[in-house]
Amino acid sequence: MTDAKRVDANQLRKLVQAIYESAGMPDADAALISDTLIQADLWGHQSHGVLRTRWYLDRLLSGAMKAQTEIETVIDGGAIAVIDGRDGVGQVIARDAMQNAIARAKRHGIGAVSVRNSNHFGTVMYFTRMAAEQGCIGFGTSNGGPAMAPWGGMEKIIGTNPWSISAPVARRDPFMMDMANTGVARGKIYLAKQRHEEIPLGWALGPDGAPTTDPVQAIAGIILPMAQHKGYAIATAMDMLSGVLSGSGFLDDVNGPYHADRKSNVGHFMFVINIEAFGGIAAFDERMTQFIDRVKGVRKAKDVTEIYYPGELEARNCRDNEEAGLLLPDDSLRDLRLIAEERSLTALLPY
Repeated sequence: MTDAKRVDANQLRKLVQAIYESAGMPDADAALISDTLIQADLWGHQSHGVLRTRWYLDRLLSGAMKAQTEIETVIDGGAIAVIDGRDGVGQVIARDAMQNAIARAKRHGIGAVSVRNSNHFGTVMYFTRMAAEQGCIGFGTSNGGPAMAPWGGMEKIIGTNPWSISAPVARRDPFMMDMANTGVARGKIYLAKQRHEEIPLGWALGPDGAPTTDPVQAIAGIILPMAQHKGYAIATAMDMLSGVLSGSGFLDDVNGPYHADRKSNVGHFMFVINIEAFGGIAAFDERMTQFIDRVKGVRKAKDVTEIYYPGELEARNCRDNEEAGLLLPDDSLRDLRLIAEERSLTALLPY
């Protein structure tokens, strides 16, 4: 790994927010996109952190992603809605969709919002966590640009298509699951490239179809699905929910944030369950506590000191990184400095 240094997360938020404000985003929207990136770093998911700052900025500057997000409600049907993001900022659209789904779940017991014409929005659990904080179970998924091939094929037309489920845990950090359907999120390969590290065998094939440990070759080639054919099947299901159902793009009609000048055609699907409507939050809290206690209490494998439930390790990472500062690769810091110089924002650099 290249040299790294610790950076104060709050100061970094101010810099990234100012970068997006300088590209024409409203203050509140720029604050949101900044927070999603820094929060990913705080959780320990640097593949979705500030290394993406320039990708989003370049898309704003090219006009492929609109700085002013204007969301249109296409269908309003009680517990369900379909909204059109009209190529606005993915994080702003996803927040609106999740808040919309939560409000509908509070009224109807469940709420579902389908989203078309959006953009990449970072980690899915940033948004499903919003439901958990409101006493609900949140499910979210999104499609993305081509990364993997159909099982048995050599032409990438399927995205990583991540999905997340979050739920409250009484007196503990929320349960949060977030995963791509490739063996590894594509952003982790970009992170390895930025760190000048090899990737493990089994993550990807190069353009020649041979297994590779070179992240550059992996990006040019095909990322392999998790659990072989099972990951492929789940990825296609998430694309069906995100792209086909919403009326947005699907398969290789979708473009990721790595392409600065291409319309994304991204679709999302947000689904919320109001726990109170399913027997009450008190009963759920009691049963969820038992659930977590039993998971964490099983006999441990050799050299394992603690078993974590999904989301617990991220919550601990967040507290540790908020206190100690974010340890970011030198390449990430260098790129942020270049952006700050380009946008006349060097006074806000926290390093």
